[in-house]
Amino acid sequence: MIEPSKRDWKLYREKIGDWQEHYMEKLVKEYADYLCSDLPASTKFWEMEKRIRRDRKTPGVCIELRKSDMFWDIAGLINDRVISMDDLEEFSDGLKEAVALILKR
Repeated sequence: MIEPSKRDWKLYREKIGDWQEHYMEKLVKEYADYLCSDLPASTKFWEMEKRIRRDRKTPGVCIELRKSDMFWDIAGLINDRVISMDDLEEFSDGLKEAVALILKR
């Protein structure tokens, strides 16, 4: 696997916060819709507790920024539908190819 370029690393650090914020906005909307359902309060409470515990471990919510993990983290963001390959248009072809290779595995 190739080493991420300085430009890609800088761009990634600039974008990750916005990507995560957008994803968390989506999650909050899903939570609100679920909480407005006609299910019993206890069912909603325990399901939300389980869901938040699971969601907070995803890269769309919490991620350690390491250059060595960048390709894998981006692939994880794509798998979790936080971003799509279209969000990588400003990145180098090498990064896009490395991420695509990981996604094919």
